[in-house]
Amino acid sequence: MAEAYQALRVERAEGVLTLTLDRPDVLNSFDALLKRELLAALTGAGRERDVRALVITGAGRAFSAGQDLRERDETGGAVDLAKTLRRDYNPIILALRRLEKPVVAAVNGVAAGAGFSLALACDIRLAAEGASFIAAFGRVGLVPDSGMSWFLPRLVGPGRAAEIVFTAEPVDAATAERIGLVNRVLPAEQLLPEAQALAGRLAAGAPLALALAKRGLDRAQRSDLTAALEYEAQLQGIAGRSKDHAEGTAAFREKRPPRFSGE
Repeated sequence: MAEAYQALRVERAEGVLTLTLDRPDVLNSFDALLKRELLAALTGAGRERDVRALVITGAGRAFSAGQDLRERDETGGAVDLAKTLRRDYNPIILALRRLEKPVVAAVNGVAAGAGFSLALACDIRLAAEGASFIAAFGRVGLVPDSGMSWFLPRLVGPGRAAEIVFTAEPVDAATAERIGLVNRVLPAEQLLPEAQALAGRLAAGAPLALALAKRGLDRAQRSDLTAALEYEAQLQGIAGRSKDHAEGTAAFREKRPPRFSGE
């Protein structure tokens, strides 16, 4: 079933929600409409029990080129970029990280600026062989935003992150895989099917356990070992009391696939 969005394609299949940024004529750059629709779709996905995993990709030859600068030109006068980030972009990034369901980015082409940041905010990144990543902010006299300064060093280390940001040079898909920026590189025609297949495997997992695991991974990035161990124990206590844990152990004993309910 497709939903009534104008700048975003929304498709569902077997627990997987695929969100396709759909402004291919402008490399899926973000205007006000696309930002509103993407936030609405992410927020809605969080409320829907039938949605267990997501895929985010782009239409045409780009994932997203970032902010549509033409939109800013059309407004005339100075733009308060801090206000724009707090109102438009930061809620999208926070919605992605607070969404207690796995999100796979299928990076089909260039991911630049806020488009790069969007891919970074996903849990898993697959890339087409022709994809590239550009921290384009410096090219227009700006600094990384939409979470790039937080995510990028954690994925590739501070030195590589500094080089990517300071030079604003493209990182090709093969390099991105080598430095840990993406999980896997695939031929273009295999990218979306493989991303959806991966999301499908995740959707078949235990929803509560995946949600708690995502919480734990996020918390661990800002915790010391002692705090991380304690938080793991708290999360495991919740998971251990769940119906999904009981179902998983029963299925293991009975040598059958588990039927997880998310409870």
